[in-house]
Amino acid sequence: MSDIEYERLSARFSDDGVYGDPGDTQVVTPGTGLSVNVRADVAASVRGHGWYSGGTTTNVPLPANVASQPRVDWIVLRLDRDDWTVRADKVVGTPGAGPPSLTQETGDTGVYEVPLAQARVLGGASSVTVTRAELYVGTRCRPCTSTTRNPNPRIGEQCFETDTRRIMLWDGAAWRIVYQDSGEVVLQKLTNPNWTNLGDSVLEQRGGAVWLRTGGWRRFRTTLPASSESQLPVVIPSDYVPHTRYQYWDFYVTGETTASMAHATIYPRGNARAGQIWLSQHVDIGSGDEVKAATMTWTV
Repeated sequence: MSDIEYERLSARFSDDGVYGDPGDTQVVTPGTGLSVNVRADVAASVRGHGWYSGGTTTNVPLPANVASQPRVDWIVLRLDRDDWTVRADKVVGTPGAGPPSLTQETGDTGVYEVPLAQARVLGGASSVTVTRAELYVGTRCRPCTSTTRNPNPRIGEQCFETDTRRIMLWDGAAWRIVYQDSGEVVLQKLTNPNWTNLGDSVLEQRGGAVWLRTGGWRRFRTTLPASSESQLPVVIPSDYVPHTRYQYWDFYVTGETTASMAHATIYPRGNARAGQIWLSQHVDIGSGDEVKAATMTWTV
């Protein structure tokens, strides 16, 4: 296989950039005088061609800036197709013009550059300042199920769960939902002789947010005193219950002689009432009075 054929295949095997993440020690730091240092033990890939900085620091010298305006140079990894090697090098800017353009030629000849840092050189300066700008190799989105995710994920790793149809992302501490569409989920109706459901209560989850629309309820048989709480006759499925915090909800109480506000509480996971909705503050609600609410939303 020729070098050209190898690049055409391997450029898709690995993203361009450094292996690691922004939490690692920066790759480029100011060196002595007009130079920068590339730290040891850094690995990277450019168009599928590997690069390793070696066991000791690599110094990259920069030219003097004789102009009065500051100059911004790129410190890059450059694949040179003359000898098919990757090296740490510089792209010198023009004073007063900002950072120069990187060269990213994708043909059979030429060079391809990816950024490591920007070096700023003031006019007549004898030292440089460095702003890190490493491009990092990403991770692929792998298919799995909700029970077979990678047990040792890398930060930024994504997966698509074929059983839940969710896209998940590992943020370094936990898997987070990037995308999920539950469709319309109808809440289970509970048997309660004192309440009648006026219609279906439904929820939808999009990403990490849940929207709940209730069908409303009618009080039946007995009056609910203002001093008493009461569980409304639906339950939120466990997958959609708020994680840690109580959710408080405004309700409207309407009837022949009643027009008032009420408050309800949705209980979070870990609580004995998890997923239940309880009227907690209200006026006397008589037989025939109805309780309705606007749409409620929370994160999971």
